[in-house]
Amino acid sequence: MSKLKFATLCLALLCFTLDALEFKNYEEAKIVQQKSKKLIMLEVMRSNCHFCSDMQRDVFDDEEMGAWIEERFIPVKVNLDKDTLPLGLKVSFTPTFFFIDIDDNIKKQIPGAWNIEDFKSLTKDLK
Repeated sequence: MSKLKFATLCLALLCFTLDALEFKNYEEAKIVQQKSKKLIMLEVMRSNCHFCSDMQRDVFDDEEMGAWIEERFIPVKVNLDKDTLPLGLKVSFTPTFFFIDIDDNIKKQIPGAWNIEDFKSLTKDLK
C-alpha cells in the first residue's frame, strides 16, 4: 500500500472515531467552568439503557447539535454502572440531565430522552 493510500485510510478512520460531542468528567468540567462560567450539562446514564443509546445516536452524535451544546454548556457524562454521581445527586431513571452552575446549584433537571428539537427547546434559555 502506498504512503498516500495509507495516510488517506488513517484520516478516514480518524474521522469515524471522533465524537461530535466531547464529554468531560466532572472534575475536568469544574476546572473549565472556572474560566468559562458556562453551566455544566451532566448526563446521568447507564450502559444498558436503550433510551441513553438513542440520545447518544440521535442527538449527541449529530455534529451540528454537538457544536450547539458545546457553545452553551460543558458536557459531562456519568455512567451509573461505573461512576458515582457528584453533589449527592439522585435519579429515578436514565437518562437524566442536570444543569449545574459555578456554585454547584442545579439550574434545571430534565429527565428522559429527547430528539434534537425538543432538547434544544428545553435547554435554549439556560445560562
